[in-house]
Amino acid sequence: MTLTTFEAAFMLHLIADWLLQNEWMAVNKVKLSHPAAWVHGSIHGVLLGLLFGWVGGITLALLHILIDTRYPIRWWIKIFKQCNDSPDLPILLIGCDQTLHISCIAGWIVFARCWQ
Repeated sequence: MTLTTFEAAFMLHLIADWLLQNEWMAVNKVKLSHPAAWVHGSIHGVLLGLLFGWVGGITLALLHILIDTRYPIRWWIKIFKQCNDSPDLPILLIGCDQTLHISCIAGWIVFARCWQ
């Protein structure tokens, strides 16, 4: 049995986000000016680049870094979900974060076919 492209990318994302991310990255990646953001994003870029090539790797790494700043997620929670003061905010941030990351990967798989 082989993995689909999406399944392989999902596994690489989980490896980069959960197994290869240390506390230094997790705490400091929210600032674009901090090296942790770029190290963490580069790990994603290298792993996903193995699957999608360097353009896909760099694109998905930059999107990952942007999402990890929490600005898109906090906007979504404030404007759409309207639960900025929820006691469940930490788990909502993680859930929305992971959903956006996986959506970017799925979007790349769909739209990259259009450009080839």
